[in-house]
Amino acid sequence: MKIKQIIPILGIIIAIAVLAIPFSIAYADDEVPGIGDETCLSCHDFPGMRTTLASGEVLFTAIDSVTHVTSVHGRSGIACVQCHTDIDGYPHREIPAATVREYTLAMYGLCERCHASNYEASLDSTHQRALADGHLEAAVCTDCHGTHNIQEPETPRSNKPKMCERCHSTIFTAYQNSVHGADLIGEGNPDVPTCTDCHGVHNVQGPSTAETFHLFSPQICADCHDDKILMDRYDVSTDVFDSYVADFHGTTVVLFEKIAPDQETNKPVCIDCHGVHDMRKVDDPESYVIKKNLLDTCQKCHPSASVNFPTSWLSHYKPSPEEHPLVYFVDLFYRIIIPVTLGGMSVFIGADIFGKISKKRGGEQ
Repeated sequence: MKIKQIIPILGIIIAIAVLAIPFSIAYADDEVPGIGDETCLSCHDFPGMRTTLASGEVLFTAIDSVTHVTSVHGRSGIACVQCHTDIDGYPHREIPAATVREYTLAMYGLCERCHASNYEASLDSTHQRALADGHLEAAVCTDCHGTHNIQEPETPRSNKPKMCERCHSTIFTAYQNSVHGADLIGEGNPDVPTCTDCHGVHNVQGPSTAETFHLFSPQICADCHDDKILMDRYDVSTDVFDSYVADFHGTTVVLFEKIAPDQETNKPVCIDCHGVHDMRKVDDPESYVIKKNLLDTCQKCHPSASVNFPTSWLSHYKPSPEEHPLVYFVDLFYRIIIPVTLGGMSVFIGADIFGKISKKRGGEQ
């Protein structure tokens, strides 16, 4: 074949290759649609962009390009149309939602495509149960994580309670002033528990979703207060938890857990004495368990309790010669006298049986 004949053929091949480049890039991955983010942001990266829904509510559609690019999705290369799957050109299809909330509830289910396990866990949460009961304001994925500005949940960790604050502002205020919240929000201490450590992350639970949440709540406290390595950092003894389990209240609660896990107990657990979200340091004047406030705390369950009633509580101390010496020595006395008594009785009974057997054998001879 002559060169003059080859040149036109090569030209056609090159032209086809050039035209195919955009399509090969757009459809190199079946999950990546052909409309790039730059196309979307050429319109939506415009402050104040909005649309009016059927209800008259305004839905803001402006997306800051820097916010999107620096988000988790932006850094991962997730394209706009991978979430907005109904976008296939311009003008866009009419939004079927009548209200902003209706639009949010219609969109958040898209998270399941990439986050199936977390999405499924959320279906058993207090939020989803509230939503099923008709409380449309109950939190869904985007209410907690955001939409176009999603960041890692631990950046920083103090963002977690602030996220919950959007719906639970009163509880947040109590937590913020508590021994846990003050350390996390005020000092950035990563060791103290935040909302999700007690209530769960996606499968959020609480008294409204589990009748026995109260019964099993000491186990939540034990996750930290029974951890010797963690408690040693703050000079807090794990005896706090052990002594609770050993006393009348704790022993009864443990029995309920094992014998009747589906029933509630009327015995106090940690949060009944120390508070739920507003736990304070033991030397805080507002603490429920300091001496001047302790009677009021006890009277919540024991309304006829007298002034001396709280003195029967050992304050989570294990009895020792320094702390509650009378209890310590009484306990020591019984630890000695009971084994000695039982041991002596066993020796006496054994000797008596042996003597009778020997006497019987001697008579037979």
